[in-house]
Amino acid sequence: MPLLCPTPVPVTDRERQQLESLERQGTCPQQLALRARIILLAGQGIGVRPTADQLGISRSTVQGWRRRWLENPDASVAERLSDAPRSGTPATFSTEQICTIIALACEAPNDSGRAITHWTQWEIADEAMKRGIVESISARSIGLVAGRGMPHQPWRDGAFAHRRQLKPPNP
Repeated sequence: MPLLCPTPVPVTDRERQQLESLERQGTCPQQLALRARIILLAGQGIGVRPTADQLGISRSTVQGWRRRWLENPDASVAERLSDAPRSGTPATFSTEQICTIIALACEAPNDSGRAITHWTQWEIADEAMKRGIVESISARSIGLVAGRGMPHQPWRDGAFAHRRQLKPPNP
């Protein structure tokens, strides 16, 4: 059975320096450092299987990053090692809208003229649309959006659902 020889991966001295710098950085994300190690080993002429074994990753991962490196030789090191664009729908709400909704949830409901003691997802959604923060948003989306920025979600509190309306004042 013949031995398969992987496609040589050319790495210039400048690219090698950048890859080694990425690999040594303490603040470099581990995925990026791993990709740099894959390309450095490929540049030394080490094959796919030995690279995968040495790094403890799959051969398909090594092959994929070697291929990506070779496909775009004119791009910078950072561009060649970065994640590919993800498929799917774009974000529905901007970061600014999310921050404004979280700030709204941190306000007292009475300040918005609501006769409740604590916010519910439905009330936050209604208030966000009333203020023009978003054109439309569901209560479920409020739970997802607010869950990103709020350590405590009051609507998940078992007793919360029973404290919705304030008693009207006695005349």
